[in-house]
Amino acid sequence: MQMRKQIFVTTLAAAVGLGGCASMNEVQRGTATGAGVGAGLGAVLGGTVGPGGGRRAATGAVVGGAAGAIIGNIWSNRMEQQKRQMEQATQGTGVQVTQTADNRLKLDIPTDISFDTNRADIKPNFRPILDKFASGLVDNPYSRVTIVGHTDITGGDAINNPLSVNRASNTRDYLAARGVAMNRISVDGRGSREPIAPNDSEANRARNRRVEIYVAEPQAAAQQVPQPIQAR
Repeated sequence: MQMRKQIFVTTLAAAVGLGGCASMNEVQRGTATGAGVGAGLGAVLGGTVGPGGGRRAATGAVVGGAAGAIIGNIWSNRMEQQKRQMEQATQGTGVQVTQTADNRLKLDIPTDISFDTNRADIKPNFRPILDKFASGLVDNPYSRVTIVGHTDITGGDAINNPLSVNRASNTRDYLAARGVAMNRISVDGRGSREPIAPNDSEANRARNRRVEIYVAEPQAAAQQVPQPIQAR
């Protein structure tokens, strides 16, 4: 048992260290992390069956590491491809696609796209962006979307909290009306708690009246890779 714990902790630590290496690109980090975690899990599983646990743990680490590397590489490649497709889909709209620290894609929407005070309507200049974004999502059926609504500081929490949810929900409904399955989209509202600008002018308050859109590749998609045969 102690050996299994040591192997798992060591390989998991290696995965975290490799995955966070600044010199690696996203594909390399995903592959390294997948390999390390897969090796750790393989070691634990391999060492739990019958006598000769140490040998089984070592074999499991090798098999698990190889499988983890494959899955991590596929996952990272899918995210890179999704990022390129989203950039193409939103080209000319002013939207920038960035990658977050937790390996999600975020749509940075132009600051002139905002909601009116105390309103959750999708404004006309926001619709072309959502139209192109919806087309990209239809072409990538595995991706999952999170939409987070925000408000400025005008009014109290009793108004702003549900208003931020309504802004996210209206954005979700707009995408759904253009062919994106509703069950792929989750919504959240943060009220006025996470401003991106001081609420000291109308221009800044307009920036805070926004939605943030994140796209993630679910584990389920990566797990469609055939599972390795358990080491014996």
